[in-house]
Amino acid sequence: MSDLLNSLSSAMAGLVESAGAAVVRVEGRSRLPASGVLYSEDGIIVTSHHVVERDEQLAVGLGTGEAVAATLIGRDPSTDLAVLRVAATGLSPAQWLDAGELRVGNLILAMGRPGKTVQATLGIVSALGGAWRTQAGGAFDHYLQTDIVMYPGFSGGPLVTAGGQLAGINSSALARGVSVTIPTGTVKRVVDTILAHGRMPRGYLGVGIQPVRLEAPLQEQLGQQTGLMVLSVESGGPAATGGLLQGDVLVSVDGQALRQLDDLQAALAGDRAGKTVVVKLLRAGMLQEQPVVVGQK
Repeated sequence: MSDLLNSLSSAMAGLVESAGAAVVRVEGRSRLPASGVLYSEDGIIVTSHHVVERDEQLAVGLGTGEAVAATLIGRDPSTDLAVLRVAATGLSPAQWLDAGELRVGNLILAMGRPGKTVQATLGIVSALGGAWRTQAGGAFDHYLQTDIVMYPGFSGGPLVTAGGQLAGINSSALARGVSVTIPTGTVKRVVDTILAHGRMPRGYLGVGIQPVRLEAPLQEQLGQQTGLMVLSVESGGPAATGGLLQGDVLVSVDGQALRQLDDLQAALAGDRAGKTVVVKLLRAGMLQEQPVVVGQK
């Protein structure tokens, strides 16, 4: 038994050492530094948006011990991701795994480098689910939860499989009291969009809204108690062009129920900017559907 444990212990230490080469320290806030991951050989680094509190005077600590200046390329608060660039050579980028290949119960490591050396903690995949959106409207390929305790400075660091591949970026800002990982597909989509455009597009309708309670028959028909009343319509904005009127009560966008203000923000996430959506609304006591082209901020 001791030989087996020693072998497992040595294998885990080797895994941390090899995967840790792609884990960096991110100095972008006044308190404890956070972590990041080398995304590509040309110096692209992905980290958490919430740990990059300033846009300038950023620095990254590499696995070699070298500290280099970093430039912010862009960020997406809705998925809690930020992209940096450093001028360095000889980098060892991470090897990414499709997080969809994980199963509940798989052993995983969360890694970080808030100091000069890499740190790690062991856990398991505790929950997997389908596509979902954050409260800020960020679209995730699927839900990935672990039982790992997120130590200070681990945000922006990777979730590492037993095979040494990265299955996503860990964040402590997405759900209170729960360790949620941004899966590989989401990371790649957001990073590639930021590299191409410098930002993530944000959709908007150009309306002022307020939650209102629906009448009992509508509650039963729609399966929701509230909708969003249009208080104002921006002149020339997407809503005005699409025919929305003051006094309309919006109840869904493309079948996604609108109950609270955050629901509309989530329904207009960046991937819907510039696209036509179907808005279901209540006007003069009658339900109707209105196609609207989502604007882009």
